[in-house]
Order: sequence, then C-alpha cells, then structure tokens
Amino acid sequence: MKADIHPDYHKVLFVDSATGKEWISRSTLTSKETREVDGEELPVVKLEISSESHPFWTGQMRELDADGKIDRFRKRYGKGKKSA
Repeated sequence: MKADIHPDYHKVLFVDSATGKEWISRSTLTSKETREVDGEELPVVKLEISSESHPFWTGQMRELDADGKIDRFRKRYGKGKKSA
C-alpha cells in the first residue's frame, strides 16, 4: 500500500442540530470547532439531519426550513400552511 495517499481517519464528535443528540464515530471529516470529550480533543461536525431526526426513521413528518424557502414559496404562490 502506498504511503501518504489516504486521508486522515480519526475520531469525530457528530452533533444532530435538530435534536441535540451527540455521538462519537470515526471519519475523515474535520472542522475548526473542537470539544474535549473524555480528555480527548475532538473536532465537532454538526449535521442538519440524522437517523435521530429524519422523518423516515422517526415516523414524524415535519418541515425543516432554515432559509425560509418554504415560506417564500407559499407567499409567492398563495399556499397557506396545512392545518393538522
């Protein structure tokens, strides 16, 4: 196997921003934000959606609209929000 051709594979703290759930896994992803977990500095990777918050896995339908695109679409085309 050739040396120095593979990316750095290390521990990472993943955070689901929808639920706040955190878990440690290994990945090649990195970030500038770090957090100390069990005496070890780990890069923090924030996820918009994971199996903890995805409607397929949770069985709950919800709208995730951080940019306001759904509201702009409804305003533009006159669609009101569906009532539950």
